[in-house]
Amino acid sequence: MTNQQKPIKQYLMIPGPTPIPTRILAAMNHEMIGHRGPIFSKILGEVIEGLKWAYQTKNDVLVYPCSGTGAMEAAIVNTLSPGDKIVMINIGSFGERWTKIARAYGANVIDIKVERGKAADPRAVEEELAKHKDAKAVSMQQNETSTGVINDVEALAKVARKVLPDALILVDAVSGLLAKDLKTDAWDLDVVCSGSQKAFMVPPGVAAITMSPRAWKAYESSKMPKFYWDAKQQKKFADKGQVFTTPPESIIFGMHEAIKMIKEEGMENIFARHEKNKVIVRTGLKAIGCKLLADDACASPAVTAIFPPDGVDAEKVRSEIRSQFGVELAPGQSELKGKIFRIGHLGYVDQMELIATIAALELLFNRLGAKVEIGKGVKAALEKI
Repeated sequence: MTNQQKPIKQYLMIPGPTPIPTRILAAMNHEMIGHRGPIFSKILGEVIEGLKWAYQTKNDVLVYPCSGTGAMEAAIVNTLSPGDKIVMINIGSFGERWTKIARAYGANVIDIKVERGKAADPRAVEEELAKHKDAKAVSMQQNETSTGVINDVEALAKVARKVLPDALILVDAVSGLLAKDLKTDAWDLDVVCSGSQKAFMVPPGVAAITMSPRAWKAYESSKMPKFYWDAKQQKKFADKGQVFTTPPESIIFGMHEAIKMIKEEGMENIFARHEKNKVIVRTGLKAIGCKLLADDACASPAVTAIFPPDGVDAEKVRSEIRSQFGVELAPGQSELKGKIFRIGHLGYVDQMELIATIAALELLFNRLGAKVEIGKGVKAALEKI
């Protein structure tokens, strides 16, 4: 970096944890209170009601002190028994993770592995489900952060309900909830998982699941071992405005403020903001000749996966843009590791931060030997604002 000033600020452009608004940081800067007392019960109760609003559900919502992976594990252990067949619609690394969780508990996993960068095709899924009429559950991701792909959950759920009317529908919406519309009740979804560190704009540490009446019925016959993840325990304490174990109070305070903020903005406005972020990033990168992993038809509003220009190493892009410009990008995962980098554009991400990231990539690509017209991507992206 000869003759270049080192960056003094970091631009966190990854798909979680995401940047945190000052209002939420301030709300978290709160003294600890009794987590079995009335003040905390009121706050948690309002958080749960806010989560129901975000999930668009009247079903129970259970809050766990954990990451999104914990919510995915809770979904499995509370609804299935060892040997139960579950069809996993697997479109990326987090679909792969869910298959590993289910197998770890002894489930009979049917893994529908979709080509990376593609969304699940409802017609192909319908054909596959017809081969497994004894399946107890079907799982899917709403948004796959490893590939920058959004699934059509509504269409997939409709197919699942048509072929397997009594099966559970489990949805990983950890990175998708609030970035894209998801109607838990209207689409007849049974267990939906979310995490605090994505579109909710809060640090990691809190996750939640919904439990439909069908899911509760499955719980009664579930024989998978559970203690920390036990939904019945969580429900017993949730009814008193508490959680089963000691909660991360600061993060709950942050969630409380986040719910206020997202309600002030309005759900449709939040969806529109994420959609515009997607368009800005994809337009700017296409203008400078970058190949994107996902097609426009299934492109995620939360994250974009990008192949670097020919001759440029993806991991070098990440390390150099961090050291030269203070921009933190996400790596490729699993079979895409070292092949792509990813830009997160969900939660508290400003359009000008996206423009700055595109500008930094233009400069960096040139410094790494790729012939990119500086300003072309920025101009194309600005025209979408």
